[in-house]
Amino acid sequence: MLYFLADLSWAFPGLNLFRYITFRTGGAIMTAALFVFLFGPWIIGQLRLKQGKGQPIRSDGPQTHLAKRGTPTMGGLMILSGLVATTLLWANLANPYVWIVLFVTIGFGAIGFYDDYLKVTKQTHAGYSGKMRLAIEFAIAGAAVYAITRVGQPGFSTSLAFPFLKNFLLDLGWFFLLFGAVVIVGAGNAVNLTDGLDGLAIVPVMIAAASFGFIAYLSGNAVFADYLQIHFTLGTGELAVVCGAVLGAGLGFLWFNAPPAQIFMGDTGSLAMGGMLGAVAVAAKHEIVLAIIGGLFVLEAVSVIVQVASFKLTGKRVFRMAPIHHHFEQLGWSEPQVVVRFWIVAVVLALVGLATLKLR
Repeated sequence: MLYFLADLSWAFPGLNLFRYITFRTGGAIMTAALFVFLFGPWIIGQLRLKQGKGQPIRSDGPQTHLAKRGTPTMGGLMILSGLVATTLLWANLANPYVWIVLFVTIGFGAIGFYDDYLKVTKQTHAGYSGKMRLAIEFAIAGAAVYAITRVGQPGFSTSLAFPFLKNFLLDLGWFFLLFGAVVIVGAGNAVNLTDGLDGLAIVPVMIAAASFGFIAYLSGNAVFADYLQIHFTLGTGELAVVCGAVLGAGLGFLWFNAPPAQIFMGDTGSLAMGGMLGAVAVAAKHEIVLAIIGGLFVLEAVSVIVQVASFKLTGKRVFRMAPIHHHFEQLGWSEPQVVVRFWIVAVVLALVGLATLKLR
């Protein structure tokens, strides 16, 4: 919305600042953080009033978690409200990529919200049908990927780029719709599995969002893309503003989610944030790099897959408990140790992922 103030720069030269993505990204970070800081306590109060007993705690999980009973969930509403309001304020709303990413983020957030609602009202860990949930996720992701292929350059928009390789592209054709949808759905559910300890998911999400905001900005700038010899994707630079809004909203949420958490993110936030990261990666043509920068999320998801497969095939468990952050708790690590060490892993993986921009 504020972007259009730049049209008045002929009369007020200072308004030309609103043309710059970097300026609006900085504004988005500060605005989103302030929004969540100001409205967070009210949202927490309302959720606590509505939910009563809060999010159900697993009886078979670490015993230290039982003390968290009564903590409200659906904290993702704080992040989503800050993200959406800030994006509408600072982003160029004429850019189709902004609306595509918001569509995925809100759509996945709605799925998570309904799942959280069922868990809270029924006081059970079982939400609604997993097959139905995945079907809706794939429908949303598929529609978003189709829109991305229509907005992008024909041929290039359906191609897969590889890190460390300068000019190689693999055109997947119509198969790219399925591939892109798997990336988005996989990212959403991987972040969802990571959200199990106070502050564990939100910081890696912020790290990944900051990294992909940087990548989107460079990929959407012809000069920088040519210098780094990465593929130029016209229009994706505006997604840096969306990623900035995620970073700011995440900072605000962390204030309330830091141990001991006043509120949990819930599926409302984790599904939405994962879907958002996946959509940005597909739009910016850095899907494989997402697996590197979001390697912590991948590890959490793989640990669950391995645990389930091993138990069904052999009757034995590979980990003491899955996802893997609970395994380390069972080994004797305290919750803060697990969280901070996983944050360190997320930072290292982000640096490795960003290095792929130059190592070609």
